[in-house]
Amino acid sequence: MIQQLSAEEVAAVTSGKLTTGNRELKISGIVIDSRNILNPQEALFVALKGAKFDGHDFIESAYLQGVRVFLIKKGATERLATLEQIVLIEVSDVHKALQDLAADQRKRFLGPFVAITGSNGKTIVKEWLAQVLSTRFSVAKSPKSYNSQVGVPLSVFGITSQHQVAVMEAGISRSGEMQNLTRILQPQLGILTNIGTAHEEGFDSQGQKLEEKLSLFQNCNFIIYRKDQVEVDAKIQEMYPADKLISWSENAGGDVVFTVKKHTDSSKLLMMKSDLSVATFAVPFTDEASLENIRHVITAAGTLGMEAKDIQKGLDHLKAVDMRLTLKPGINQCLLIDDTYNNDLAGLKLALDFMSAQRPKSRKILILSDLLQVGEKQKVYEEIGQLCSHFQIDCLIGVGKEIIQVEQHFSGQSIFYFSTDELLKKLDSDFFNNDLILITGARSFGFEEIVNRLQQRVHGTSLEINLNSLTHNYNIYKTKLNPKTKLMVMVKAFAYGGGAVEIANHLQQLKADYLAVAYTDEGISLREEGISLPIMVLNPSPESFSHLVKYSLEPVVYSPSFFRHLGSFCQKNQKKLRIHLDLDTGMNRLGFEENQLDELKALIGIYPELIVASMYTHLVGADEEAHIGFSKTQLNQFSKMADRIIDCLGYRPLLHALNSAGISRFPEYQFDMVRLGIGLYGVEVSGIFADQLKSVSTLKTTISQIKTLKKGDTVGYGRKGVMKRDGKIATIAIGYADGFDRRFSNGKGYVLVHGQKASVIGNVCMDMTMVDITGIDANEGDEVVVYGPGISLEELAVAIGTIPYELLTNISARVKRVYYLD
Repeated sequence: MIQQLSAEEVAAVTSGKLTTGNRELKISGIVIDSRNILNPQEALFVALKGAKFDGHDFIESAYLQGVRVFLIKKGATERLATLEQIVLIEVSDVHKALQDLAADQRKRFLGPFVAITGSNGKTIVKEWLAQVLSTRFSVAKSPKSYNSQVGVPLSVFGITSQHQVAVMEAGISRSGEMQNLTRILQPQLGILTNIGTAHEEGFDSQGQKLEEKLSLFQNCNFIIYRKDQVEVDAKIQEMYPADKLISWSENAGGDVVFTVKKHTDSSKLLMMKSDLSVATFAVPFTDEASLENIRHVITAAGTLGMEAKDIQKGLDHLKAVDMRLTLKPGINQCLLIDDTYNNDLAGLKLALDFMSAQRPKSRKILILSDLLQVGEKQKVYEEIGQLCSHFQIDCLIGVGKEIIQVEQHFSGQSIFYFSTDELLKKLDSDFFNNDLILITGARSFGFEEIVNRLQQRVHGTSLEINLNSLTHNYNIYKTKLNPKTKLMVMVKAFAYGGGAVEIANHLQQLKADYLAVAYTDEGISLREEGISLPIMVLNPSPESFSHLVKYSLEPVVYSPSFFRHLGSFCQKNQKKLRIHLDLDTGMNRLGFEENQLDELKALIGIYPELIVASMYTHLVGADEEAHIGFSKTQLNQFSKMADRIIDCLGYRPLLHALNSAGISRFPEYQFDMVRLGIGLYGVEVSGIFADQLKSVSTLKTTISQIKTLKKGDTVGYGRKGVMKRDGKIATIAIGYADGFDRRFSNGKGYVLVHGQKASVIGNVCMDMTMVDITGIDANEGDEVVVYGPGISLEELAVAIGTIPYELLTNISARVKRVYYLD
């Protein structure tokens, strides 16, 4: 939306010639794509010409949709003469004319205007600064990474009279571009983020690139930058007077000095200004890149007049910029790693590293586009070939005109296509079978189309697993343990619904000591996927004895008869097997009772083939304060029973008793190892340090249909749902066959639609559920959160009288699991 102009005014601003049509027609919107026309009656279609398209070819399409005013290149009117009531404004350079319009709109905005440039971090700083400022101001910001010669004008067109502050980013890839963006933006406050090697090919030197970026700030009142960057500091002081510069640093010397204290998943920043005033900020980051970006944000917000308490308020609500690397199921039992928004060597290395942790036995396929805006092409593609070899890529599928240069540096299979369209047309989906596929490329290549082609077709319900949060929770529990205490992680029941193989792979990278599964088949699946960690099998059966030996799985032995059967098998086949003894101290489920220990000791002597790797017990109520006394009785009894067995073994096996709740409640009883289960997923049932954990799983679905109903109308089977007022319901694509419990029926459960609660109305069906969305602005296809941020598993479990374990493990296998690193 732009400030309304007449066609005649557009011609004047762009130095164009209005050759035909009604010069009084009003313009309030700019369109450059005929597929995205929302208000054609007041739209100006700008016929840009690019390397692979010409906007003039789409004028007729825009005209048929109702657009009447067009900005075109001089001499392109001949073929348009037959279109009635068309208004044509001819210019010599359409791109420049678009920028002229943007510069005119910028002049009409009188509020503070912030422009951000640099090699890295522009988008994140822009997003975070806008979020912080929005706690006090109405902020206009450039969408996504709209920082180019076309993106910047489109960003400016988004500024309205309602906005109080504008925050825009500017990016350049070659010499001479910044002067155009400077003319448009005319910022009052400039921010220079990190300077790196991106876009080197368009400049004679790093110094030239820096100087051009800094030219954006020639009319600024203030310029914010990091003084610790020596070359940047020298150049900026050379170009601008000291009274314009606001530098920050980690060491003394900056106008603002930050001291950082890192915690497990957050950091404290102490800020001291040159007037010796001090402020402290808490931020949810510990990595260096985020800490650098957030210090730009804090300094800029303060310069714009925000007080420390208001800045902190904004920091408390920061949202992560979604640049996620995502793992999702693919066709033909493949696994996809979607990294379609990264296009540099650093990002490729990270993605390949992540890839190396998944499915070690699968064929590894890398689908990669040309690397755009990099320096020495030959050197870059040589390094890509080396990376492919280092990470043992079996097949490289390259897309673009330059990527073929990798071929001479990579000995594996390679296939090349000039475009994404060519790949999609020629590539046979049967080529992929049980493969691990990394897809990464420049945005201009549209690799999301490849992801869509190769991902498994499932309905709109998905379970998202945040591997960063899982790592965080794992590390939280590690910090609660003594230095020598080992950590066994439970991955039974499909890893609490999260997907056993993927979670086990991640835990192997985290260097967990042990894994535990319920049944032998689960252990076999992990071994076949390359998991080499020791695996304890909780519920083995006699039929699985040979598989236990073959796959080096370690069964739990819980009774004299089972010990005898397994010992006889190993003795007969001359095999040794590591086992785990379950000692019953009060669960009264499985396990050796105290009066069976003499018999057990005798069996240990008879069957030396069975090597006792560990002994353990189950606590019956570690999550409840009411059972503390009984739990301690169990723990003391376990210790005494274990000592009796150790006396006859001649060696000391591992001892373990604590589950997730036990780790938090009984730290003095860690023994040699603990067993981490549901706590890994952010559910801390004892509540002792629940606030330190992060939610790992988010169950999402979509709205299939919306209906408007009258008071008294009934909904669903048995007419159980009754509208208490006129309103709307939404049918969402999840039912009890997906794991959404039928007990949530008739108002006992709810979901979140755009952050607002929508109660279940009527009975939960097998494949779908109806919810009341009266008063919620929603559309068909909108996302619905079943549980995750804003709606915890614990509260849902309480609503239907169950436990979070059940809700997690009930998620059907037909629900797509999506794993990501944020």
